Amino acid sequence: MIYFDNASTSHPKAPGVAQAVQAILEHGCFNINRGSYFGAYEVSSMVFETRAQLAKLFDCPSGRNVVFTSGITYALNVALKGLLRPGDHVVTTQMEHNSVIRPLASLAKNGVVVDTIRCGVDGSLDLDDAQSKITDKTKLVVMTHASNVCGVIMPTREVGMICKKHGALLLVDSAQAAGVLPISMRQDHIDILTFAAHKGLLAAQGLGGIIMSQEIADMITPLVDGGTGSYTHIAEMPTQLPDKIEAGTLNLPGIAALNTALGYIEEIGIEEICKREWELMTRLHMGILELKGIRLLGPENVKDKCAIAALDFPDIDNAVVSARLDEQYSIMTRCGLHCAPNAHKALGTFPQGAVRVSVGHMNTEDEVDQLLSALAEIISG
Repeated sequence: MIYFDNASTSHPKAPGVAQAVQAILEHGCFNINRGSYFGAYEVSSMVFETRAQLAKLFDCPSGRNVVFTSGITYALNVALKGLLRPGDHVVTTQMEHNSVIRPLASLAKNGVVVDTIRCGVDGSLDLDDAQSKITDKTKLVVMTHASNVCGVIMPTREVGMICKKHGALLLVDSAQAAGVLPISMRQDHIDILTFAAHKGLLAAQGLGGIIMSQEIADMITPLVDGGTGSYTHIAEMPTQLPDKIEAGTLNLPGIAALNTALGYIEEIGIEEICKREWELMTRLHMGILELKGIRLLGPENVKDKCAIAALDFPDIDNAVVSARLDEQYSIMTRCGLHCAPNAHKALGTFPQGAVRVSVGHMNTEDEVDQLLSALAEIISG
């Protein structure tokens, strides 16, 4: 079994993740902010530590700014629906996932004005178009850090500077970048960062989060109201972070898994993970370019993308290629539109989609070579 679908979810997870989940479930999954006993305080300390780990990883002011959610889709909905009002102007890009497209489509029905920045045939953002679309009337820019289709890395820092010039907020979807690319909220002028635990952060599904300042939290209307274990005597949600956004019981096993995974990532180092994935992608790119009958999508330079290769087969149905890789060679890829139809329109692969090969740092050169050999056999008939 060879797994090349890390853009969907990482596999394998970081060492110790499964054991961390088992340990907390067996030895005390006590709710935090509720129980006044040692076990609850111990779990609370673990959650506090995990917030601090994330704050350090993403270069944000404080762990208190880290809010946990059920996933990055939920986090994006919290930010978009909590901030935008009828008449507000929001700018996004052509490479976005449906986790951004669909909330914006819903908000547009209620009067939010949405503009989209063009992207090139290689997925690169048109910065001139960004300059014209982002104005003094823009309230928010929402963009992915790296495309989940072709892996192109977006110029978040440059867009952040444009936003700062016009007084607009920048919201970044880091689903494909967190854990594999360096991210500095401070240096990149990112006001709001959303993240998924189960992709590059190497933890379990069912957990994500959003990082923002208290100033932005004051602007947001909570998506869900409910118990927090704090300020129980009042009928309204608390105003401070993280309580304002964290109604209900947290996914404590998921946070324990993330705590362990973040420790592993810190030990290995983001730079080393990034270097390893680029080495594997360079090997894959070079091999693909030697094969006739495959169109490699996205940037030509591997350093301009994360570890995702999107392949189009003009003479064979892409779905057939992906199915044969699985059935005949036990190689797992993902075929289709990848929940990002506008990205495929920019890349010229709509509506047929593409075969996505997404590498993780735990993959090997031999696995890449086996994929290249399998593709050579498939395209030769």
